Amino acid sequence: MEQDKGRMHRLAEKGIEEFHRFTVMFLYLWVVFALFLLNEYVALGHQHGHLMLQGFAVINAAVLGKVMLVAEDLKLGRRFEHLPLFWSVLYKSCLFAVVFILFHIVERMAVGLLSGATARASIPKIGGGSWSGIAAAWAAIAVSLLPFFALREISRVLGKDVLWNLMFRHSAKDRPRAFAAAGTGGGAVGGETGPA
Repeated sequence: MEQDKGRMHRLAEKGIEEFHRFTVMFLYLWVVFALFLLNEYVALGHQHGHLMLQGFAVINAAVLGKVMLVAEDLKLGRRFEHLPLFWSVLYKSCLFAVVFILFHIVERMAVGLLSGATARASIPKIGGGSWSGIAAAWAAIAVSLLPFFALREISRVLGKDVLWNLMFRHSAKDRPRAFAAAGTGGGAVGGETGPA
């Protein structure tokens, strides 16, 4: 009985942690996609349909957030975690940009096939369909993922919740104590002692 309660408690904690990870991914992706769509909307001078496009941004963020969560659970992108953070962040951003593009292609092909189109006709024309356009779309996605993975990797190295607490809970005067409590040392990582 006590063992079942312990297992249920661990499952509940795991579920809450997964929900938190998904929520952070979803919110970040939603902002990125919404900004891409807003840029396209303004640049092309569209008059109508902006709210519908933002609805697509929400749906895509939810779907790709789940794809990202599953890919992370499958340990995708961990190849360079032993190297300096720069390489791990760069690798994950580039890799997940490829994953997003591949998922987008598969998703569009599935929708096309279900609506009666051929597989070839269902392939989306990413970046206009040219190799340079595809490369430009990939680069834009990879660059937009850099801040996300930079913060994730810094958080992984500092320890659970340390970065979150530093960003949203501790004032500047509390930062050295927060680093010390995390075992990272105040000045070594960037704790401030006062204005320079």
